[in-house]
Amino acid sequence: MIYLVVFALLLIMELVFFKVADKYNIIDKPNHRSAHTEITLRGGGIIFWFAALLYFTQHYQENYLFFIGITAVSLVSFWDDIQSLSTKVRFFTHVLAISILFVDLDIYALFPWYGVLFAYFFFVGTINAYNFMDGINGITGLYTLAVLGSLWYVNENIQTYVDSDFIIFPMIASFVFLLFNYRKKAKCFAGDIGSIAVAFWIVYLLLKLFLITQSIVWVLFLVIYGVETSCTILHRIQLKEKLSEAHRWHFYQILCNEYQLDHRLVSFIYAALQIAVSAFVFWGYQRIPDIALIVMVLIPLFALYTVKFYLLKRVRNV
Repeated sequence: MIYLVVFALLLIMELVFFKVADKYNIIDKPNHRSAHTEITLRGGGIIFWFAALLYFTQHYQENYLFFIGITAVSLVSFWDDIQSLSTKVRFFTHVLAISILFVDLDIYALFPWYGVLFAYFFFVGTINAYNFMDGINGITGLYTLAVLGSLWYVNENIQTYVDSDFIIFPMIASFVFLLFNYRKKAKCFAGDIGSIAVAFWIVYLLLKLFLITQSIVWVLFLVIYGVETSCTILHRIQLKEKLSEAHRWHFYQILCNEYQLDHRLVSFIYAALQIAVSAFVFWGYQRIPDIALIVMVLIPLFALYTVKFYLLKRVRNV
């Protein structure tokens, strides 16, 4: 019953936001890197902050630092959605929010300085990679469900590490968001506030899981995005492009822009691939050493990514 109430409240909050966004012209205008061609409401991903707010009102004593962190990144991201901010401001906010998580989970006491430094690099990078991948209808919502569903399965069947509702609330938010985004013509886009906020939530869950299980294998719950982002960066370096500039070199962009595949189909494929990897992780955990399991996943995924360059050669001289 509580989940139906949460769903209803989030749906109402989303609809109210649409009224506000429409009134104050919070929109996404297509540009040369966009996979869409029409003006659409931006910031529908604020639903994830609303989900955090609903959870916090019930668990404020043990989750106040998480809520402070997600509020900080959400506020700055929403501001960036309305009026572009400098990269330095966004980066500083992400580092600050991750620092709050590290204090909450006692990371500074548990790891040496170089381990903490690597953690900053990995988690801040993860948040930004999640944001960069938010480019077509449905991809953020579906992929988020795949990742959170994997984290929920671990919590219920392998190792309990958080309250289940802490995973279920953002999953409900994803369902609500998909009602308006998983369409041929989306009613709204997540905006930075959506992709950054949910990425921050996922990072927190992963960090808690890493600490409790002492296993790094759970990083594979983000491996599809990870392979896509790392390979795209290497590709752009090879093309001698500035990494700070907008581009259309992601695999999903090639499939949608050059081959005109439906956004919803491509988003579904990304989520399905992640679910398949997660299922393999469930099976291999404690059967196969962590590093071997990670390598067994990475090799075929990197091989699969090379298909992108074959497809590019058919439509461009790159």
